[in-house]
Amino acid sequence: MATRAAATATVRAVKRRSLIPTRAALTLTPNAVTRVRQLLVEQPAALGLRIGVRQRGCNGLSYTLDYAEKKEKFDEEVFQDGIKIFIDKKAQLSILGTEMDFQESKLASEFVFNNPNISGTCGCGESFSL
Repeated sequence: MATRAAATATVRAVKRRSLIPTRAALTLTPNAVTRVRQLLVEQPAALGLRIGVRQRGCNGLSYTLDYAEKKEKFDEEVFQDGIKIFIDKKAQLSILGTEMDFQESKLASEFVFNNPNISGTCGCGESFSL
């Protein structure tokens, strides 16, 4: 018995369309750009900062920041205002659309990630879940 096809398909050559520019995976506030620039001046061998995530804390994941001396094979590169941020391949999906800020107070100075993908955070704000 012959199998009946559900549908047919036709392929046509079309004129190439120009690619639509996409949003960066990560955007930095002016305060974050300034602080990253200061950190990179102190580490001349570093090409930029690498952002990653790891299992930690009471809510599952937390961000890691390290100096990057080279771009790894699957890193996403964000270039903004003369600085480079590399996003580790494991962190790319969890960081899409995030804004990175730097805030200083009398008690702390820290990078703050405003991430729309997060479903919950712990009380101290160091770990998050998706």
